[in-house]
Amino acid sequence: MEIYAIADLHLDFKKEKPMDIFGDNWENHEENIIRNWKNTVDKDDLVLIPGDISWALKLNDALDDLLRIDELPGKKIIGKGNHDFWWSTASKLEGLGLKTIKFLKNNFYEYNDILVCGTRGWDTREEHSDEVDNERIFLRELNRLKISLQAAKKAPGKKIIMLHYPPFGSDGTPNEFFSLMKDYHADICIYGHLHGDEGHKNIREGFIDNIMVHCVSSDYLNFKLKRIL
Repeated sequence: MEIYAIADLHLDFKKEKPMDIFGDNWENHEENIIRNWKNTVDKDDLVLIPGDISWALKLNDALDDLLRIDELPGKKIIGKGNHDFWWSTASKLEGLGLKTIKFLKNNFYEYNDILVCGTRGWDTREEHSDEVDNERIFLRELNRLKISLQAAKKAPGKKIIMLHYPPFGSDGTPNEFFSLMKDYHADICIYGHLHGDEGHKNIREGFIDNIMVHCVSSDYLNFKLKRIL
């Protein structure tokens, strides 16, 4: 079994949200992702998708995009991104009856000797300092990560953490999400969210305090899946 990751699919079954307005490299990005996926992933592989899956606003409208992912090779674990407004309760998500997709929400998943934990995360405190709920959201997401890590605490295996937002402050300093991962002896962290030249210049990767960190934003990967393990 191989483990791959890619974030920020930004699928749009209804073709109402063209992504090429963010750069020529986004032209036909859905077709590029699907083609690269089929050329890379086998049916027994695991694909981690940390957020920004579909532009749909409601769960029923996101189903077409989720079905497209469900039909692709491999098993998938999906986390929530900041644009996944269709995201719903765990029971409704699991009730969709998707065959190859699991949703990461206050839980963890175990595949062989791999433990997958995570949450959406939150942007830097500085960037949202003028928002009334900024601190509350930051702490709520931090607690959700703790719940996920705590659930996996007694299970043996290598821990992979899925976040949508990077676990760093605006100056690149590891934040509380990173500290929590260290406390629970995480091995790997993947994140997305950062796009374009402005976003990509803030990417941090490699071994950081004994955690291997990968940015897997789709445009950063040229819409190819990245092999994590």
